[in-house]
Amino acid sequence: MHESRQSIIISCAGMGARLNRGVPKALLDIDGKPLIIRQLELLGDCSDVRVVVGYQAREVMDTVSSYRKDVLFAYNPDYQTTGTAGSFLLAAASGREYCVALDGDLLVNPADMRRFLQTEGECVGACAPTTEEPVLITPEYRSGRPYAAAFSRERGSLEWTGLARIRRDHLPSDAWHIYHMLEPLLPLPLLKIRTREIDTAEDYRQALEWFRRNRAGALESGVGGA
Repeated sequence: MHESRQSIIISCAGMGARLNRGVPKALLDIDGKPLIIRQLELLGDCSDVRVVVGYQAREVMDTVSSYRKDVLFAYNPDYQTTGTAGSFLLAAASGREYCVALDGDLLVNPADMRRFLQTEGECVGACAPTTEEPVLITPEYRSGRPYAAAFSRERGSLEWTGLARIRRDHLPSDAWHIYHMLEPLLPLPLLKIRTREIDTAEDYRQALEWFRRNRAGALESGVGGA
């Protein structure tokens, strides 16, 4: 998909309470750089990037602006009492034809991010279950192509990565989590994406190990780092 048709929305408003480090997860150190910068490094070809802030908003905004000056910010004053959809909808209201949801606690394989951004139409990203409290996806196959058929906290063979592209005119006026917005649109095309999400201390440890392995592999093959 051409980048001019999509807005990238990174949701960074939450407090990261389960991680208990006193900083937003977007500011977690990932081998010398904040997580949000690692994400922005993957979005250099995207002209419309929006970051939703709340907890420690100034710190997140200053960090983002130190790397990239053209990012748009949306402030969620109710970040303690709204879910992920509340933040996403704030930034999506004036977005382009398609809005891409990217959680501020997600590391993504660079090649997979490029593939996701280039895929046409609405879609969701999924991976093998890795986190302690996943949102699961039940896949189904149509003409050999995978689709997300259902979301659940209890059952499903894949984990939703938090990545999704949604037509702006399909967005509801209100919802709690982003996957709640997606449920009326199911089934949606599904892309398997290599990612690590950080919700807990153990997730963070595993994400750092995963990032280092992936970066080492990219450097050995002559591909730019993550």
